[in-house]
Parts: sequence; C-alpha cells; structure tokens
Amino acid sequence: MEAVLGLLVISAGVSHGLETSCDAREDGSQCYGALGGTVYLQLVTDATRYGELSFYKGSTGNKTEILRMKKDKWVIKYTPIKDRVHFINHGTFRLNNTRRNDSGEYLLETFNSVGLASGTRGLQLFIEAPVSSPQLSSECLSHGEMRVSCSSEGDGTQYSWTLDGQTLRDTETSPGEETNTITLKKGLSGNLTCTIRNYISSDTVSRRILPCPGLIYVNCTSSNGTRVSEWVNATGNTLCVESTTVATVTVETTTVATVATVESPTSKTSTEHSAEISSWAGTGFNVFVYFQLAEVIILLTICLGSYCFYKKKTCPQEKDDGE
Repeated sequence: MEAVLGLLVISAGVSHGLETSCDAREDGSQCYGALGGTVYLQLVTDATRYGELSFYKGSTGNKTEILRMKKDKWVIKYTPIKDRVHFINHGTFRLNNTRRNDSGEYLLETFNSVGLASGTRGLQLFIEAPVSSPQLSSECLSHGEMRVSCSSEGDGTQYSWTLDGQTLRDTETSPGEETNTITLKKGLSGNLTCTIRNYISSDTVSRRILPCPGLIYVNCTSSNGTRVSEWVNATGNTLCVESTTVATVTVETTTVATVATVESPTSKTSTEHSAEISSWAGTGFNVFVYFQLAEVIILLTICLGSYCFYKKKTCPQEKDDGE
C-alpha cells in the first residue's frame, strides 16, 4: 500500500538530508516537513506579479502575521521566528530548524498592484520526526507459528512486509491495515523484509527466516480425553499425557530446517513383563517334562522288545532239555 494517499498536494521525499519541499499553490494543500530540518513551501509562482502579499499562521479568525512582502520588499513580522525564516522572491517560503509547534494552519493573502485583494489560500503544515533504522525481533508460538515485530521511531509510521519479494497479507489485523507485527504460518521460511515509512522518510530491514526449531509431533490423548495429533513446541508442552512421536532438532540453519520423526516404542509395565516371563517359563518347563517322559517310554519299549526277542530264542531249547 502506498504511504501517501488522498493529498491534494503531496510533499516530496527527503532530497537533501532533512530538507523537504511542498507545492502549496493550491488552496487546502497539505505539506510535511522533517523535525529539525528545513521545509520549502512554494506559495506563488512569481511574487513579483503581486503588489503585496501577507503570510499568516492560524485561521482567518485567529492568525499571526509571519511576513509581509510589498513591492519586492519583504519584512519578517513575527519576531520569535525571525532567525529561522526566509522568503525567496520567486515565491518560496523557507523555514529552517523546524519545530513541532510549527505545525498548524497557514494563510496566504495576495493583493494586486493597486492594493486590491486578489486571493486567499490556506494550507496545512505537519512537522514529523523521520523514521529511524528499523529492528526485527521474532518469537516462536506454541503451534509452530512465528510472530515477527518491526520496531522504529518516528511520527506517523506505516509498515509493509514481503517474503521473498511477495507481499505478506497473513497478519492478525483487519485487511488493508498496516501493522508492525505479523504472524507467519508454520513452516514458512525465506527472506523477510520490513519497510517502514512516513511522509518524511522510509527505511527497510531484511532477515533470513527459518522455521521454528524444537517442534514435536504429538499423537496422544489429552487430559480431558480428547485425541490430539499436531505439531507443538517441545518446550512447555502440556497438551498430552503421553507422546508417541518425537521430532529431532533442526539442521543446516543457513538453509532450510529439516525435521525428522522417530516412532517411540510402546512401553510395558513390570507386571506385564513378569507375566510374559512366567508364561514363557511355564511353557518351557512343560515341554521339557514331556520330552523326558517320551525318552523313558522309548527306552522301556526297546527293553521290552529285546526281552521278548531273547525269550523266543531261549524257550524251545529249554523244552528239549526237559525231555
């Protein structure tokens, strides 16, 4: 958005240090001067065309004459500012070392060569402090968003923001309102530029913005029983009773931050571990007993078979001996 809108006459920017100039040849002009600087007000195109002119501070009903020019001769009428003003014959009024009380309404009256009034024009003069060099500060919010503030001194300051050259509009204020604080959405990065300006001067500051570090992804049940699945700031996280997914730290801070996740193992209680051990032990014991019994049965079968085989061989011989 342009800083200067809706003025009948727009003051020029700072051209030589704290010097500003304004075309005040139209009735109702609005002019701006830098605090402590010099302001040039072009009141008429050629003062020699007028027989007389008077320049006042204040409205028609309450005014103080500052200077009067008659037949190319000008005289300072208001002594307190005598050492700070000068009138150039081509029609420009110069005011040096401007002060805040120089702001206000001014009135110009002109007369023709025979002393008849030829016109009256008013103007509004505003004396403002130029903007100072802006400073950026930022903080990470609980949901991974970043709040960035741009601070500067000066009167009537207005702000505009760009990210990688694109105008940012995701501010917390209503559309069209310029603010010194914006909130960047989670994961945004790039070259962030804040431009601050007023009617006197402007300045900019830029910084490389990276996503907020220290984020974790929680997927758990909150204390009130609500299921939570989102990125949060690891510091001061109070959303969940337990967290199942944790993010690692960011890397390569000069480029783009990378976030990785590691699934944490499901924890088990000591009772569960004991039950598993007991179950395993019981099962192993039963198998061992069955194996031993099987061996005994096999041995008994072999022995019984051997005995019967032996008996078959020896029984007939014993019968013959008896006969």
